[in-house]
Amino acid sequence: MTIEAKICGINSPEALEAALDGGADCIGLVFFAPSPRHLEIATARKLAEQARGKIKIVALTVDADDATLEEIVRVIAPDFLQLHGRETQERVAEVKARFGRPVIKAVAVRTADDVGTARAYAGIADLILFDAKSPTGATRPGGHGQTFDWSILDGVAKDMPFMLSGGLTPDNVVAAIEATHPHSVDVSSGVETAPGIKDAGLINRFLQAVKAANQSARK
Repeated sequence: MTIEAKICGINSPEALEAALDGGADCIGLVFFAPSPRHLEIATARKLAEQARGKIKIVALTVDADDATLEEIVRVIAPDFLQLHGRETQERVAEVKARFGRPVIKAVAVRTADDVGTARAYAGIADLILFDAKSPTGATRPGGHGQTFDWSILDGVAKDMPFMLSGGLTPDNVVAAIEATHPHSVDVSSGVETAPGIKDAGLINRFLQAVKAANQSARK
């Protein structure tokens, strides 16, 4: 299986071009005002037009209402909706049915019990994303550059595909892949020089590391 790579928090044409040039499979556009990667809909539309047909577009929201999601789907036409809040299983199913887009459900984990909670979304969401729990007092549910103990995902790959996130960088993504065997990996802060400032060189290094992991797995 080829591990896919998603560059999340894309917020400039230059960052998008770096993702395209490096061979990323997906980009993430963030629609959550507290995030330094948040996009206004007009900016996101321009980036989506630049990306259309070249790479899969993921629209990330946090506990968004139907009106917000409707505008995103109408204007951006994403390939996936990523729900990164406290959405229940029922809400995930409702969003998927109402908006006709595959859904990625992010679940924050720290312990094996958290992983068990995430499993409840299997068969409802199209893909589960495991992310590290945010620090106490954080105003957003992700993008903090924190990892978690990958051993809590032992055996999960045998039961269901998942996306791995949480503190991934060009330097640790190969080890993360070897430890967890994910369907895909997701990076945001790990390819930035400051919150919300993507670096083309880091994006390229991350994508090259994922390619190296894929090549190693084929041997």
